[in-house]
Amino acid sequence: MSEVTHSRVIAASPQRVWEVLTDVEHAAQTLSGVTSVQLMTDGPYAVGTRWRETRTMFGRSATQEMWVAECDPLRSTEVQAEAGGTRFTTTFTLVPQSDGAQTELTMRFAADASTASGLQSMAMKMFGKVAARASSKALEQDLADIATAAETQA
Repeated sequence: MSEVTHSRVIAASPQRVWEVLTDVEHAAQTLSGVTSVQLMTDGPYAVGTRWRETRTMFGRSATQEMWVAECDPLRSTEVQAEAGGTRFTTTFTLVPQSDGAQTELTMRFAADASTASGLQSMAMKMFGKVAARASSKALEQDLADIATAAETQA
């Protein structure tokens, strides 16, 4: 399993950060790496919420179906996706800071290729370091974009 984690203190309350983080419908306006989002379920953000998200990585556009696997409002959420025998899990954890006006947001991205075929597993080993660097850069940018949106409207 490959894993990348980044954290950032955001000058906004956990409520505001949560609002930005869970506003899937407007993710393409908030996250610079996301070009479009198509909601597949109705209702508020909760376990089972599904969407298709299109991102540009390595100069290519890719669409991934994603879903909320866990949700503890104002504290944490876990989003999953699957492709090529690999399960991708992104966990967001919000920790209020002592003044209540700031929130530490931690993003943990993990790729588990334990069910991938031999060829898929070999490709992951060959391109794993490149993919980890790209994922790390994307996480840092997502954190910056979430912070900008939360702080701008805080």
